[in-house]
Amino acid sequence: MRVVLRAGAAVTATAGEAERLGLRRLLVVCGARGKDTAEAVADSLGPALAGLHDEARMHVPVEVADRAVEVALAAGADGCVAVGGGSAIGLGKAIALRTGLPLIAVPSTYAGSEMTPVWGLTEHGVKRTGRDRTVLPRSVVYDPELTLSLPVPLSVTSGINAIAHAVEALYAPDTSPIVSLMAREGVRAMAEALPDVAADPTSLDARGRALYGAWLCGSCLGATTMGLHHKLCHVLGGTFGLPHAETHTVVLPYALAYNAPAAPDAADAVARALGAAADAPTALWELAGRLGAPRSLAELGLTEADLTVAADQVTGQPYANPREVTAEGVVGVLRAAYRGAAPGTD
Repeated sequence: MRVVLRAGAAVTATAGEAERLGLRRLLVVCGARGKDTAEAVADSLGPALAGLHDEARMHVPVEVADRAVEVALAAGADGCVAVGGGSAIGLGKAIALRTGLPLIAVPSTYAGSEMTPVWGLTEHGVKRTGRDRTVLPRSVVYDPELTLSLPVPLSVTSGINAIAHAVEALYAPDTSPIVSLMAREGVRAMAEALPDVAADPTSLDARGRALYGAWLCGSCLGATTMGLHHKLCHVLGGTFGLPHAETHTVVLPYALAYNAPAAPDAADAVARALGAAADAPTALWELAGRLGAPRSLAELGLTEADLTVAADQVTGQPYANPREVTAEGVVGVLRAAYRGAAPGTD
C-alpha cells in the first residue's frame, strides 16, 4: 500500500495513483453527503473516469453492495476510488471483495478504515465482518483540505472512533511491540489534534495531524484482532442502526473499563498516551465531554429494552477478548454506556 498525505492531494494525486496502478477505467463511489467532494476527485481523473456512484450508506447494507457491484461491472471498471467516510470506503471494499477490483481510498473522516483489510456488510439487521487482503486499498490519499467540511462534532467522534482501534490493538492477542508503538502514538496524535480541530476547524495543520493519527490507529486495527468494543459497536450499528462514530465514542470508555483489570498494561499505556492523570476509561470519557461529544447510548436513540437484545447478540459467538465475555458483564457495560455516567460510578 502507498500512502500520500498532503494538502490538495485528493485532486492532485489520485489520478497519479491510478496511473501508477495501471488503471484506466475508474468507478468513483461516495455517499450523498460527500458527492460534491467526490465529483471534484472524479473530474481530476479525466478520461479515466468510468462513472460516479453516490449510493453509499452506513454499515453497508447488502442490497447497496449488490447494486454497486452491478454498476461497476456495467461500467467496465478496472478499479474503484472510494471518496468519503467509512460508508463510502466500506462500499468500495464490498466492490473489491466481490469483483477483485483494486481500490484507491480518499478518506474524508478520521475513522481509519482505509488502512485495514476488514470489510463489513449488514443483512437482515445483522452486521457481518471479515478480513480479506483483496479489500485493502492499494493507495490511500489523505488530504486535510478534504476534511475542512467535516463538522466539528463529527470530526470529534470520528477521531475517537480511530482511538478505539488503537486501544483494542494494545490488548489484542496478536499485538506486537511495533503495533503497540503505533497504537500509543496514534492515540497521542489524535487526542492532541482533536481539541485543536474543535478550536479552529479551518486549521490544515490540526486536520493533517488528525489524519496522521487516523493512519496509525487504522493500521493497528488492520494488524490485530478485534475484541468486545468492536463487537458491541457492530451489533449496536447493524441491528439498531446507531450512528457508527458516535457509538464508538460512547462505548469505548465502558468497554475499556470492563477489560482494564485483565489488561492493566494496555490501560496504563492509553492513559500515558492521553497525558492523563486519571485512569484511561475516565480520561476517554472526559475527552469526549470536553469536546462536546455524546456520552450515552440513550442520546443516540437506544432504548433500555434494547440492552438485553444487544447483549444476547454480543455473547452469541466467541471472539478474542482479554477478559471473559459473559452475558452479565456485557449487560453491565451496555447499562453503563446507556446511562453515560463516568466509568466506575454506576
